[in-house]
Amino acid sequence: MKRLVRLLSIGAVFALLGSTLLPVFAQDANPEAGQGGTVVAANLGDDPSTFNPVISSDTASSDVHDWMYPDIIEGDPKTLEDTPDVAGGLAKSWEYDETGTILTLKLREDLTWSDGTPITADDYLWAFNSVKSGQTSSPRTNVIYQLDDGTVTDGQIFSVEKVDDFTLKITLGVAVKDADGKWTGEIKPGCIALNSINDIAVVPAHIFGPKFDADLSGMDADPYFVGPTWGPFKDPYIEFGVQTSLLADAAYPDAVLGYVSPGEWIYRQVDNQNVMYERFLAGDFSYIGVTPGKQNELRAMAAEKGYQIIEYPDNGYTFMGYNLADPKNPQPGRDENGTALDQGQHPIFGDKMVRQAIAHGVDLLAMIGSRPEGDKPGTGILQGNGYPMAVHNHPGLSWVDPGLEPYKFDPELAKQMLKDAGWEDQDGDGVLECHGCKYSKEVDSSFEGQPMKFTLLTNAGNVNREATGETIKTQLAEIGIQVDFQAIDFGALVDAFVGQQYDAIIIGWRMGLPFDPDSSDIFGIGADIPGSGFNTSSYSNPEMEKLWDEGKSLPGCDKTARAEIYKKTLEMLYDDQPYLWLYATNTMIAAQPTVKNWDPLPYQSIWNLDAWTISDN
Repeated sequence: MKRLVRLLSIGAVFALLGSTLLPVFAQDANPEAGQGGTVVAANLGDDPSTFNPVISSDTASSDVHDWMYPDIIEGDPKTLEDTPDVAGGLAKSWEYDETGTILTLKLREDLTWSDGTPITADDYLWAFNSVKSGQTSSPRTNVIYQLDDGTVTDGQIFSVEKVDDFTLKITLGVAVKDADGKWTGEIKPGCIALNSINDIAVVPAHIFGPKFDADLSGMDADPYFVGPTWGPFKDPYIEFGVQTSLLADAAYPDAVLGYVSPGEWIYRQVDNQNVMYERFLAGDFSYIGVTPGKQNELRAMAAEKGYQIIEYPDNGYTFMGYNLADPKNPQPGRDENGTALDQGQHPIFGDKMVRQAIAHGVDLLAMIGSRPEGDKPGTGILQGNGYPMAVHNHPGLSWVDPGLEPYKFDPELAKQMLKDAGWEDQDGDGVLECHGCKYSKEVDSSFEGQPMKFTLLTNAGNVNREATGETIKTQLAEIGIQVDFQAIDFGALVDAFVGQQYDAIIIGWRMGLPFDPDSSDIFGIGADIPGSGFNTSSYSNPEMEKLWDEGKSLPGCDKTARAEIYKKTLEMLYDDQPYLWLYATNTMIAAQPTVKNWDPLPYQSIWNLDAWTISDN
């Protein structure tokens, strides 16, 4: 099983989570092993960018390597809580010392990589040290408090030590800081620190070490390197532009049935969501995430055609992210001494009033639309199969209700706010120009008179995001903002996003489960690292940083008390608008009638895929 961590989302999301540990059977002696047919999944986007879980950040890559590598800690598929001794996880048990900041984690001792080498503490330690080095493009640096080059991310893991081959000692929690924001050397227990441990992948150190120790950046130069694996599938073979295929691993001990039933898992590329849907109806895919615009149709035909479906609110959301800093000169949030760096200012989005005005200029509820009712057809991009997002908060799983609603659609108010911010159409061409705007007053006086124009990017093939981009372009044109909307390949989109070289981007987050409303790993200054950090907007709010630390280290970790803290942080985000929050879609996962042992759970729809059998009828 796979506990979900934060990833950039291509589109449809599949959760790979498992069940409690079951007895091990000898697969090679079971005639059912590998005889369950071929499972074909849809890859809506580009080729996986890597098979290496240490450096991956996109869902296409994780959808492949998650089958081949274990997590150190797994979650219970029903409760979503981190649980020791469950299938797919390495942790046998764990306990904190009396300070609540030192975790002793014991690993299972019965597991081996596919080459027969035991899986040990060295495998996690190697991956941790490689991320801590700062020499790779790993986006997981944000979980480590300080990198080897001195960069302070404010992550919650301070050190990892090997006690013996199957025991790790992990120091983790929240740094206690002085009045100047410097770490005093003291650590407080962290309410969500345990979640950070699983963000570091587990790979075979005895192979990855000799291959990459001399130059850890070589992982980026050789992204499809694969050593011995551990999981229900192995031996990835990529046909670029076509598909990636994996073969069943007969030695995998944690299979739900005691053996892996499918003989092969294929991740086949498809141009866009509509084509994916049509090919599913034609029988080309075993299962898909159904785009919201097609959910009403499939819901109506499911019983007649025998399609198997499960629905639940998506564990992520779509947003339009702004670059608040100078996109021509990306800078980390802090220097090597921990001092905040000047990020420059985006000519348009550096002004909060502009971002708020845009929120009033986009009709979010019309995008979501309504489901068909009687003779009335569905409306909107999502045909009613979505939920409005007001801020960074999960619509289905969050235990914090900030009481916030999306900004009201009010084009006239938007235009007045833009005028107040120094943007006005004085030449009558329909496009606003800077006349005393913030950038011309504070950064570059020669910007005076420049048109209000920006480039908006999203990933090609995602019909929801493409339609959302076109809608935003049209609606912002009505209030005088010119948008150059472009749908590009997902790899290029991620490069621009993580590299902080963009104006605005429509993309999505896959949220971690179990969900916690702390968002310091996305909006914290320590996550502002061009090329690897997730705070690509270069957003900074010192008051919020203090509240995050308070919420993460509250004695007793009482959710009611923590909720009051996070209400304040969410209100600040809502006011500052580093993103234009859009929507969370309704997730519908559909499987063919020929998929036997289909047993989906919310947020873990394919947790038991290794038990599936694809029948002939």
